[in-house]
Amino acid sequence: MAGTAGTDNERAQPRGGEGPLAGVRVVELAGIGPGPFAAMCLADLGADVVRVDRPGGSALPVDPAKDLTNRNKRSVLVDLKDPSGPAQVLDLVARADILIEGFRPGVAERLGIGPDACFARNPGLVYGRMTGWGQEGPLAPRAGHDVSYLALTGTLGMIGKPDEPPTVPANLVGDYAGGSLYLVMGVLAALHHARTPGGTGQVVDAAIVDGASHLATMLHAMLATGGWQDRRGTNLLDGGCPFYGTYETSDGQYMAVGALEPQFYAEFTALLGIADRAPGRGDLSRWGELRETIAARFKERTRQEWTAVFEASDACVAPVLSMREAPVHPHLAARNTYVEHGGIIQPAPAPRFSVTQGGIARGPALPGADTARVAADWDVPSLTKNPHAPGPKGDDGPRPAR
Repeated sequence: MAGTAGTDNERAQPRGGEGPLAGVRVVELAGIGPGPFAAMCLADLGADVVRVDRPGGSALPVDPAKDLTNRNKRSVLVDLKDPSGPAQVLDLVARADILIEGFRPGVAERLGIGPDACFARNPGLVYGRMTGWGQEGPLAPRAGHDVSYLALTGTLGMIGKPDEPPTVPANLVGDYAGGSLYLVMGVLAALHHARTPGGTGQVVDAAIVDGASHLATMLHAMLATGGWQDRRGTNLLDGGCPFYGTYETSDGQYMAVGALEPQFYAEFTALLGIADRAPGRGDLSRWGELRETIAARFKERTRQEWTAVFEASDACVAPVLSMREAPVHPHLAARNTYVEHGGIIQPAPAPRFSVTQGGIARGPALPGADTARVAADWDVPSLTKNPHAPGPKGDDGPRPAR
């Protein structure tokens, strides 16, 4: 519970999960993409996350009952354009530890729920701001998307073949790796500070351009020391190396090869059946020839056949699976990396903890479905002035995906 909300906070007991963040309260101002995913991560870890949804729902064409980024949360409806809306949010803030918002810079302030207004109610609040460009800088007020942020940071220019346009990845590198995960790291670090003697709340400015740039720290070190060319598809780890890439099989599928170290490379070429004719791995002048030799050999068998050849080895070779194939792979199935909950196969919470295990306690929060319950649990009676939906139905918990 937030240490600065006084007796109001002490009267209302948190209703989070059983993970390491049990007892932490989070207010999420509804948005799309990296903000909701960050809040989901906190909820998966046991935090009591209350999502403040707008009347009318999201602009995304996603059934709220299947929006997995809203799992483990509860939802209330608040109209921020109504005179009573900002006050309701501030009542929640007074009892929260963390707030997450993803508006353009200045929007929260204009709505009356910016950092100053929130800190006036709760000086210990951690105010997490998720944007692409950041709160400051020439582009801060501009619109953008994952691909825009990756383009400007040099990240997009790293991905793809050397003589082709950059390959646009799924929005995992920018939105979620460079955005959500940095926001989670930031708000938890700030929460730790707020809870230390003399600590206070603060704003966490999580910008995707910052996070995506930070992810490339090692590559910038290699660039500075001459170990990386500033040209995609020509380096050891970007597909330029013939023993670190993907190859097509006879059935039109693909195998991924990551045989970087000498011992792994030796096992790879032996199992592939080219050890007697493969050029030396260190002879860069013959990498083109080596790539052709590897490609031709992989085309002789199916993905399933090559998987059987390499599965018990240390050659660092794996089949390239689709999203639907991944959950039933024997290794992922054994670890329950994917689970079925509410009839939907989905990634299980990560990482795993030996003592404070998290999990999926409830499916996606339906807009407004928990207004009355949150009002009681958090002792925020102002929320019940405009109830919009009944309480949520229970479920029988997650099951391993098979």
